[in-house]
Amino acid sequence: MKRVFLDPGHGGSDPGAVGHGLKEKDVVLDIALQIRHILDKEYENVEIQMSRTTDISKSLRQRTNEANAWNANYFISIHCNAFNGKAKGYEDFIFSGLSDSSQSAKYRNIMHREISNGIALQNRGKKKANFHVLRETSMPAFLSENGFIDNHSDAALMKQASWRKKIAQNHVNGIAKALQLKKRTNGNQKSDSLYKVIAGSFQSKEKALNRISFLKTHGIEAFIETITLSGAKWHRVQSGAFSNRKNAEAHLKRIEKIGIDAFIIVLS
Repeated sequence: MKRVFLDPGHGGSDPGAVGHGLKEKDVVLDIALQIRHILDKEYENVEIQMSRTTDISKSLRQRTNEANAWNANYFISIHCNAFNGKAKGYEDFIFSGLSDSSQSAKYRNIMHREISNGIALQNRGKKKANFHVLRETSMPAFLSENGFIDNHSDAALMKQASWRKKIAQNHVNGIAKALQLKKRTNGNQKSDSLYKVIAGSFQSKEKALNRISFLKTHGIEAFIETITLSGAKWHRVQSGAFSNRKNAEAHLKRIEKIGIDAFIIVLS
C-alpha cells in the first residue's frame, strides 16, 4: 500500500498569490481534490491524505508533521506562482540539499515530464529550493508551481475547469508512474458517488459554529454548508467528503465516538 500526502498550499487567512480575480488557495485546492478523486477511483493499493480539504489555515509545520506521522511514501505540495505580471510558466522543486540521484529527484524527473505535457504553459524547468515542506518531510517530497496567477495568459488557463482537470490528471499520471501504482480493472473501478459526512444540521449558525469548535478540539476539521429546505435556511456541519464509502463510514465512527450523532449523504 502506497501513501500519498497531498498538500494544497496556503488556505484560510492566507490566500497565497492573487491575481486576475483568482486566489492561489482556491485554485490549488480544486486541483488537489481532483487528484485525490482520480487516484482513489482509478488506482489500487493507494491511500491519500490531504493537509486540508477545505478553506482552512494550516501552518507549514502542521503539514509536514502530519505527513511524517502518517509515514507517507510521497509528499506533494501544489502551488501557483506570482512575480511581476510578466513571468509565466510551469516549474517544480525538490529540496536544495538533495543530489540529482536522490529518490526525490528520480520521482521529480517523472513528475516534471508528466505534468508539463500538453498544459499550454511555458516550461521553466526543474529546480531546487530550501522550502520548509521539502526540507522537513522525512519522505521524498515535491512541489509544483502551476503557472503565474498574476500573468494574464496563465490566469486565463487557471480559470478553465478543463485546464485544472488536465493539471490534476497529469499530476496523477506522474504519481502513478513514480510509485508504480496499478490501475483498477474496469470491473473494479469505484463509482463516481461522493459521500459527505454531516456532523449536525442547525437553523442557528451560532450552534453550527459551536459544533465546529467542538470537533476541532478533537482534531476533526469541519465547515458550514448552508442549504434551504422547505423555505427554511439550515447550516449543515460537513466534516469530510469521500469517494470511498468505507472511508466515509470510518470517519463517521470517529465522530460518533466523541458523542455526536452524524450521518452520510450520498451524491451521485
